[in-house]
Amino acid sequence: MKGLLASFGYAWRGLIQVCKTERNMKIHLAAGVIVLILSGFFRLSWQEFLFVVLAIALVLMAEAFNTAIETVVDLVSPDYHRLAGKAKDAAAGAVLAAAIFSVVVGIVVFGRHILGGR
Repeated sequence: MKGLLASFGYAWRGLIQVCKTERNMKIHLAAGVIVLILSGFFRLSWQEFLFVVLAIALVLMAEAFNTAIETVVDLVSPDYHRLAGKAKDAAAGAVLAAAIFSVVVGIVVFGRHILGGR
């Protein structure tokens, strides 16, 4: 049980570290908070809110994975290497894909409320 609790501690430490040190994570967190506030303002249904929360979580997870991959790549390949760049670009691309998905979710969910349709 002690090992399990320790693993949760390491996970929290990693999440807090990414939130404190990564500029893009701070941007994603701020955007997520704004969207959650707007969710309350527009009184989203629970289904709409679920899609919004899932989109936010996907972007935050992608950013954390991206940070982990970039950190490991920098550790094992401190000098420029084409394959290292390819790995880092792919990880950044995953964040971009998640962000695009979240924008589409936002347009679909909030667009109906902003334009007056339900």
